Amino acid sequence: MAVAASAVVVVSTVTGVLSAAAGPDGRDTAGPAPTASPVLAPLPGVPSRVAVAPPVSSPPPSSTPPAAPSPSGTDVARTPSAAAPESGRRSPEGTGPVDAALYRHPASQVLDWVAAHRDDPRRPLIESRIADRPAAVWFAAYNPGAVTREVRAVTAGAAAAGRVPVLVPYAIPDRDCGGASQGGAPDLAAYDGWIAEFAAGLGAGPSIVVLEPDSVALSDCLDAAARAERYASLARAARTIHAAAPKARVYFDAGHSGWHPAERQASLLRAAGAASSGDGIFTNVSNFHRTADEAAYARRVLAALGGPARLGAVIDTSRNGNGAPAAGQWCDPAGRALGRAPTTDTGEARIDAYLWVKLPGESDGCKGAAGSFTPDYAYELATG
Repeated sequence: MAVAASAVVVVSTVTGVLSAAAGPDGRDTAGPAPTASPVLAPLPGVPSRVAVAPPVSSPPPSSTPPAAPSPSGTDVARTPSAAAPESGRRSPEGTGPVDAALYRHPASQVLDWVAAHRDDPRRPLIESRIADRPAAVWFAAYNPGAVTREVRAVTAGAAAAGRVPVLVPYAIPDRDCGGASQGGAPDLAAYDGWIAEFAAGLGAGPSIVVLEPDSVALSDCLDAAARAERYASLARAARTIHAAAPKARVYFDAGHSGWHPAERQASLLRAAGAASSGDGIFTNVSNFHRTADEAAYARRVLAALGGPARLGAVIDTSRNGNGAPAAGQWCDPAGRALGRAPTTDTGEARIDAYLWVKLPGESDGCKGAAGSFTPDYAYELATG
């Protein structure tokens, strides 16, 4: 999938794999440029946020007090405001205020590192610009009987804080086309049951669900029948989530601006029920394409998709402050920077949120072990 998208493949041990696929032009992506076939690169990156709640007695090691809850307290809809432009070598959004709406789950590799390295000279910057930011929580283990409890631990914490959690179910069968992130449920019937258990943990509060990264954009490896079955399952998943959690917003996989043309991606999303069953699309997961390019691409996809005007998009901005790297560079490429801070206040038409789906500082496998938090890499992104 998109290079090193964080995932918790075995929640209890925080292990897992993600695929990295680089197109022939070197885009760090889950898929190819519009005219090429994907080339699966080796390695992945593991979890961003672990999908289990930390002990109550172990508060996050942040000295930053929590921001006040969102005035509405219940919605993640678009809010007009002036968005700061991307300018200079370092994205200014990486140093922006913590969003009052989004939830920061108090268990992650970066928070563990911060707690254990209070005297490290890199710690203040990594803590303030990465560890203190809300990020997605991935659920990538096929673990029926446990996933409801794990999801509920996250959403209950978010509800208590008056915040909106971002959750990533990642257990579709044949995920990653058998690449480095292969795994998931044994079949679609099993997946339907697992996603029902996932949905049961979401609760009554608002949530953002980034549904199965790469499940639509990277589906060419499936034959026509298997692809249709997967798309039907994704549509069922969204309906199941909405039935269990009416305030959840479910976003479908739209790849990114360097992959399929917008019309092509929209046709895939339409087949997957994104317009009829979802709340919108997501782009740029674990990738580096600039926010402005992704926003423009997302609007083109939405326009081609049709459907209700309420459909919006969320964009992964965790590492895109300096845009995509040079051709052939996909693994922890040098010269990257944090992108816009996570927020539901984008000031952009039809862009519901900028999110950190991939946690900055977790390696693609070159600056550190795949999926491990690598402080040198995190510091480089924070100062990029």
